[in-house]
Amino acid sequence: MAKPRSLRPVKLEPAAMIIATRLTEAIMDGTLTPGRQLGEAELAGQLGVSRGPLREALQRLVQQGIARSEPHRGVFVTTLDEDDVRDIYLARTAIESAACRLILQQSPQRSADRLATVHRSMATAAGRRDPAALSAADMALHQALVEESGSLRLKRMAETLFVETRMCLSALADKYPTPVDMADEHAAIIEALRAGDEKRLLVLMDEHMQDAVHRLTGGDGPRVSEPPEVAAG
Repeated sequence: MAKPRSLRPVKLEPAAMIIATRLTEAIMDGTLTPGRQLGEAELAGQLGVSRGPLREALQRLVQQGIARSEPHRGVFVTTLDEDDVRDIYLARTAIESAACRLILQQSPQRSADRLATVHRSMATAAGRRDPAALSAADMALHQALVEESGSLRLKRMAETLFVETRMCLSALADKYPTPVDMADEHAAIIEALRAGDEKRLLVLMDEHMQDAVHRLTGGDGPRVSEPPEVAAG
């Protein structure tokens, strides 16, 4: 007689992962500011957790590069300088350009439809001049772009870069683009994707990243790259 099948137990997310996610969110929105010490006793008390999983969560942040560990001192939120900003956007350009190429080989119309849905949230936030909602929609759109590539490795590499991007934007909110400009830039990228125009799509993505670098660094230093010329129209 066949042995009756049993249900598999529900696997709960490890406590350290939940704590790491909570801390990451606090770093992204500026609650935990760059350079701040992540004291175990203070955080354990605030989060209502024991030090064991908290310590593991802090090590996860260190491994991701969004926190740093100093011997005999403790763990601190990473402070990003202008070289970091350039490096972050250089890496994002490579990853998101690769994602664009993969999307064009698969289902660009479907992906453009998904991005257009996210873009509507961005346009709404722009109309309300809501910087928090606009920033969230911005990151959601770029995350959706990478996800649409279907590459798990691109998605994994992009995750830390998106956290670091949010850290940059939280620290330098006064240099964020105007809502209308931001919405228009993303609309042009979606239009090029829908049209299957790889050359224009990659140039627009490159220029979008370069604009961010120049805005966040005050326009100093070398550009991320020199894109090829795009014919007008």
